Amino acid sequence: MLAVLLAALLLLIVAYMLHRRSLNEQIPRNTSSPHQVSFEATIVNSSFAPQPASEGMVWIPGGEFSMGANDPPDMDEVGMKATEDARPIHRVYVDAFFMDKTDVTNAQFAAFVKATGYVTVAERKPRAEDFPDAPPENLVAGSVVFSAPDHPVPLNNHFEWWSYVPGANWRHPLGPKSDLKGKENYPVVHIAYEDAESYARWAGKRLPTEAEWEFAARGGMAGKPFVWGEEFCISGKFMANTHQGHFPDKDTGQDGFIGIAPVASFAPNPYGLYDMAGNVWQWTADPYADSSAVVCAACAAPGHTPSPYALAGEIRRVIKGGSFLCCEQYCESYRPSARRGTPRDTGSEHVGFRCVLSDTR
Repeated sequence: MLAVLLAALLLLIVAYMLHRRSLNEQIPRNTSSPHQVSFEATIVNSSFAPQPASEGMVWIPGGEFSMGANDPPDMDEVGMKATEDARPIHRVYVDAFFMDKTDVTNAQFAAFVKATGYVTVAERKPRAEDFPDAPPENLVAGSVVFSAPDHPVPLNNHFEWWSYVPGANWRHPLGPKSDLKGKENYPVVHIAYEDAESYARWAGKRLPTEAEWEFAARGGMAGKPFVWGEEFCISGKFMANTHQGHFPDKDTGQDGFIGIAPVASFAPNPYGLYDMAGNVWQWTADPYADSSAVVCAACAAPGHTPSPYALAGEIRRVIKGGSFLCCEQYCESYRPSARRGTPRDTGSEHVGFRCVLSDTR
């Protein structure tokens, strides 16, 4: 009797395996990578744009899109590293909203400071209780400034080109001897997360979530490597303010600028947004999470608190868009999927922001 039962069980197992094999043969598979996920088409909301849009803003229709980055080997080594923490590709939905056409400018931020008397983080003397291990002589107000070395240097030590400069802040972007004369239409920089949030509240707006920012940057296109399409240059024309030459010691300025550029110096993306790639990084509202939590962090699902990436107690926020220092040799973060975690109390010469406003109709 036992032999009969075992034989019957064996027949059931064989039949089950043959059935699974038959099903598997009916399902097309991408054999290049068992874990690869592809971009899918963006499904844009069908609601009409309000007329007129808020001053200085454009309407972003919202919808469902594929957020994130390809797995290698679809990207070169630098681009691959720039988007390691943006994987996997995942579907995200965002409601419609308004977004500033450009980064907040020096003139706009000056109006905020004049109206409120606000003092940015870079203008405040660091407190000893916040930096218990720092020598007292180092507790001086300032910010981080790019300084190109006069010779090629290894790319594994960013201190070769970044320096903490006492007296550097939004009013003095290169240090205490610099000013904003003639730069009213440049993006404001040396802005910490707290500074960006304070401006947004004053303006009756808010900072975008990471998903809102990426949806807007992609302009309705799905899976394109750049906010303008497939090719980095179009007919030999640069489409964003980035670094050309040899990084970090030589910027040839082939795109028309060495260093930061005025806002809207390049063509807008399909949604009418300027500088969603290059020029300056832009703050978003989302905490930065490592790659294991990127889907939760990027979607900012209601009721879910993503696990933020913390270092020595610092909560980091996501910045997007890359800057005038991004290049194919070191940092290809001018891709819409690229993201970086930055301590919320840290500004620098290449970090700014723009604001959004919810569509509350």
